[in-house]
Amino acid sequence: MNRSVSKDMLATYRLQLGPDLTFERVCEMLPYFRDLGISHLYLSPCLKAAAGSTHGYDVVDPSEVNLESGGGEGFNRLCKATAEFGMGLVLDIVPNHMSVAGRQNRWWWDVLAKGLRSRYAEFFDIRWDHPDPSVRGKILLPVLGDELKRCLESLQIQIRRRGPEIYLTYFEHEFPISTRSLSDSLQADSGAAALDASISAINADPARLKAFLDLQHYRLAFWRLANQDLNYRRFFDIHQLAGICVERKEVFAATHELVLCWVNEGKIDGLRIDHPDGLRDPTSYLERLRAATARTWIVVEKILEPGETLALEWPVAGTTGYDFLNIVNGLFVDSRSERLLTDFYGEFTGQSTDYGQVVREKKLLALKLLFASELSRLDGLLEESCRRNPGYGSFRQEDARSALAEVIACFPVYRTYIRPDTGEVGAGDQTVIRDTISAASHRQPGIAPDTWRLIGDILLLTRTGRTESEFVLRFQQLTGPVMAKGVEDTAFYCFNRLISLNEVGGNPGEFGTSPDAFHAFCLRIQSDWPLTMLATATHDTKRGEDTRLRIGLLSEIPERWTRAVRRWSRMNARFRGSGFPDTNTEYFLYQTLAGAWPIGCDRLVPAMLKSAREAKVHTSWMDPYPVFEEALRAFIEKVMGHADFTADLPAFLEPLAWPAVVTSLSQTLIKCTAPGVPDIYQGTELWDRNLVDPDNRRPVDFGLRRGLLAEIGKLSIAEILDRHAEGLPKLFLLQRVLSARRRYAGAFGPKGEYRPLAAEGERSGHLVAFMRGEQVVTLAPRLAVGLNGDWKNTVIELPAGSWENVFSGERFSGGTQQLLRLLAQFPVGLLVRKA
Repeated sequence: MNRSVSKDMLATYRLQLGPDLTFERVCEMLPYFRDLGISHLYLSPCLKAAAGSTHGYDVVDPSEVNLESGGGEGFNRLCKATAEFGMGLVLDIVPNHMSVAGRQNRWWWDVLAKGLRSRYAEFFDIRWDHPDPSVRGKILLPVLGDELKRCLESLQIQIRRRGPEIYLTYFEHEFPISTRSLSDSLQADSGAAALDASISAINADPARLKAFLDLQHYRLAFWRLANQDLNYRRFFDIHQLAGICVERKEVFAATHELVLCWVNEGKIDGLRIDHPDGLRDPTSYLERLRAATARTWIVVEKILEPGETLALEWPVAGTTGYDFLNIVNGLFVDSRSERLLTDFYGEFTGQSTDYGQVVREKKLLALKLLFASELSRLDGLLEESCRRNPGYGSFRQEDARSALAEVIACFPVYRTYIRPDTGEVGAGDQTVIRDTISAASHRQPGIAPDTWRLIGDILLLTRTGRTESEFVLRFQQLTGPVMAKGVEDTAFYCFNRLISLNEVGGNPGEFGTSPDAFHAFCLRIQSDWPLTMLATATHDTKRGEDTRLRIGLLSEIPERWTRAVRRWSRMNARFRGSGFPDTNTEYFLYQTLAGAWPIGCDRLVPAMLKSAREAKVHTSWMDPYPVFEEALRAFIEKVMGHADFTADLPAFLEPLAWPAVVTSLSQTLIKCTAPGVPDIYQGTELWDRNLVDPDNRRPVDFGLRRGLLAEIGKLSIAEILDRHAEGLPKLFLLQRVLSARRRYAGAFGPKGEYRPLAAEGERSGHLVAFMRGEQVVTLAPRLAVGLNGDWKNTVIELPAGSWENVFSGERFSGGTQQLLRLLAQFPVGLLVRKA
């Protein structure tokens, strides 16, 4: 664990760079970020990405800055400008993969042209020794829209010449050709006219074209083969994003040279590491990165499942904050309504209410549809290990694949961190492996015991060797993608009991967080990871932070909510064509509307279509079903055009309007005062009623925000609260709290204390209160619908001294104070000791 950083990390602000938000535009906004109280701008990946990239995670050249964001000169100007404003920069980097779409990635292009003889052949995680002879020594490229034979017969694949360059094309795709094919088939030195004639002759003859393709270092294939026969590691199931071998020193050096140069020059103060779980050895990678970056603040996009903790030996400051997001979100879900909402969900939709079973089914589905080639590789390694170790007499090869799939489906976390090279198996990893194999074997009692024993012996390093080491490392690189695609990108769109709980790193099977559990979390964070990032919205969250919170409010009014859903379903039944959409999708829609209203079809329809495809029940990305999708689109448009419904929905939501304001202010206050470094996702300083990407990556109106921030200083608290529809209370709170973080940095820093405070009285369960150091007290209401602003006789004991509310300026003395008085002028409280 590394706690030292080069500048005080007070608060970060995440920016999604691109043509709509360039370095120059960011420079123009620096006065606004400074006045808001931001210490560091947190930039999305800015290295050269695939043309037209909307996110930057598809890097094609790590030695250059993305021109669409402003290029190297623009980046340098931003570095200089932030320094002049006393601010720092945090950069998002992608060590796991690169984009290999098209010819933009010169490393990949070189590998396609030269195969194993390329100097970059070992940069990418390619299985050159594939058991299929047609793929062995080549790279399978699943880019064809049909079987290869049909593509050849229809002359869709052609040889082209552009000046001295000869290459292959398939529609917009281009591929280099091998030296051997130039000499054997084209006789490239015979002159331009003869060469063009030779090319034309081959292009017109499918058999000769097939023979020409056989001379290449790649094999073009039907895209549906990608998940069955692919021989290179991908980012999840995206075959345009190829895994790289960053564990190799030369690959680390080549991919990190520019970033490390910026760090050493003092231009970068922090790094966010994308998807470390995809790496072969995350621990070794982070150790190497730390050795090269000294005091740099480093956080990792590590998705921690409930109950899981970050490895203390990792030399980082913490995570990117999904663990915090989920535990704080649970504070605003009323656990008392769990049974009622569970029963209603099962009754209304007919869906299973057993979340664990849904997770298992969807992970098995992901393995079958998306990761069959990776599973086959593990299957082969397991068989090879058994051949070399005859002590597993009842092992049956025909059972191995099913056993492996079951173990992965039962895996409770993204991955383990077993290191065969050092023989390290942490106690937590041992428990995960043993418990998972036990659970899997009970699910599949017909599989021979020796099959389970062999898997366990290899994973726990009881059985070692090159084959076994490879199995362990590949297994650990697969469980994470299966969790991501099977759970977060499938189960989260199928299990719709209360979709505010369906968030990255969350567990929709758990219903709410108690204040005691939240305090225990914060005490651990202050002890172990005091500079971890705290997030409530990111570019990857399933819905905006305020959308999520308003859906959570439904847990406080379960009877009223279920009556409304039944009423709306009857009201809109006539718009359902041919049984579509199903009631599970309909229930998802009503929750989405409750969270994001007001919203138009231009945003709602794409988000719902994406959700339906992710669910993989009636339609999917691989196999879109136009009948269902058109029925869903028509249903939404008719519902949104139905006057009775569009009058009833806002009438239902109106009583939630003020509780939603209070809840958002509470969550924001907690994020900005709990142990860690708060991150503000772009635009969320006002109400964040976004949906899943790309909805949450739309351009932000910074001019509006800058104007409102300037105006706030001229308004009274009453005027600010009166304009809550514009988001002014949230913006006001952020500026005041971030200013307090700067003034009382010691209380909020690594050495600051976190002390839970308990209220007493009838409404004590509606308050989350804690003290930072000896100087700051946070008072955050929860379950605001039931509270309704009436604290009755609830009191809290303030430490001795004089305390000032940073929002209202009121002074209070230490001792017993009524919450009704402390929070009379503003719904939440931040008290600072004045004497």
